[in-house]
Amino acid sequence: MDQRKQRRELSEEIRKKIIDKHGKGKGYKTISKQLDVPVTTVANIITKFKVHGTVANLPGRGRKRKIDPRLNRRIVRMVEKEPRITAKEIQAELQGEGTSVSDRTIRRFLRESGPHGRRPRRTPLLKEKHKKARLEFAKRHIDKPQSFWENVLWTDESKLELFGKSHQLYVHRRKNEAFKEKNTIPTVKHGGGSVMFWGCFAAPDTGCLESVQGTMKSQDYQGILERNILPSVRKLCLSRRSWVLQQDNDPKHTAKSTQEWIRTKHWTILKWPSMSPDLNPIEHLWKELKLAVWRRHPSNLRQLEQFAQEEWAKLPVNRCRSLIESYRKRLIAVIASKGCATKY
Repeated sequence: MDQRKQRRELSEEIRKKIIDKHGKGKGYKTISKQLDVPVTTVANIITKFKVHGTVANLPGRGRKRKIDPRLNRRIVRMVEKEPRITAKEIQAELQGEGTSVSDRTIRRFLRESGPHGRRPRRTPLLKEKHKKARLEFAKRHIDKPQSFWENVLWTDESKLELFGKSHQLYVHRRKNEAFKEKNTIPTVKHGGGSVMFWGCFAAPDTGCLESVQGTMKSQDYQGILERNILPSVRKLCLSRRSWVLQQDNDPKHTAKSTQEWIRTKHWTILKWPSMSPDLNPIEHLWKELKLAVWRRHPSNLRQLEQFAQEEWAKLPVNRCRSLIESYRKRLIAVIASKGCATKY
C-alpha cells in the first residue's frame, strides 16, 4: 500500500463503518479487506471505541503548543506595555525567566492571535501644554450647536510635490514585473519642485484655493485673506453676522501685524489649540486632493497647479457636509484621549 495512504487519517465515516461491521460479527481481516484499511488500524479503532465509546478525535491529540494560555497572557501583557518590542526581545526576556520559545513561534503567535504588527501612525509631538490646550478647546466647544460649526470657514496651507513620494503605498503586480513602467513611480533629483496652496472650505462646499508664490510672509498671508475670505463666505452662503474664521497658530497667522490687520476687519476668529491638525477637517480634503492630482500624473509645476485647482473644485459637496456633521466626534475623541492625538 502507498506510504502516503497509510499515513492519511481515516474519515469519521470510515471509522463508523469499521465499528458497524465489527458489531455485525465481522473479523478484523475481513473488515481490513472490505474497506482497504490496515488490520492494525482496524484493531486500534475498535479498541478506542470500546474504551471511549466514540470514533471522533479526542481532545489533546497532536503536538502540544509551546505557548500555553499562561504564556499567551504573558506575551500579550509585554506587547501591550511596550508596543515596539520585537519577537527577539520577547524571546530573550522569556529566556531569562526560564521559558524557551523561538522568536519564530512568538512571531507566528502574534500574527495569528495576538496584537498584530502595524506601521506606527505619525502624530504631532504633543507636550503637556498642548494636551491641556486641546482638552480645554474640546470641553469648551463640545456643547456648541451644529449651526455653529456650519458657519466656520476652515483654512489651512499645504504643499503639493510634483515628484514627491507617492501617496499610494502598494502596487499589484506579477513576479519579476517590478520594473515595468506601470509598476514604478517616477522620481527626479531634488524632487522636481512643489507648490504651496492656501485653501478654505465650509459645510456647503469648498471655498477659494490659491497658490502661494515663493516663501509666504505675514504680508503675503494678509493678501491671501483679503482676496479669498469674503468671496468664499459669499460663495458658501455663510451667515454674514455669525460666521467664524478658523486658522492655526502658524507664526504668519499669529504675527502682530496679521493680528492687527484682522482686527480692522472685525472678523470672529476661532481660538485654536496648537499642534492640532486632527481637529481641522480640511486635512482630509488635502489628502484627497493630493491623491486626485497624483492620479493625473502632472509633468510640470504649471500642470500641478492647474490640476489642483480643477480637482479642488470637484471635491464632493457631500464630503464637505459629512466632515462638519461629524465634527463633535472629534471633540469627544480628544476628551476621551485626555488631549492626546486621535484617529482623525
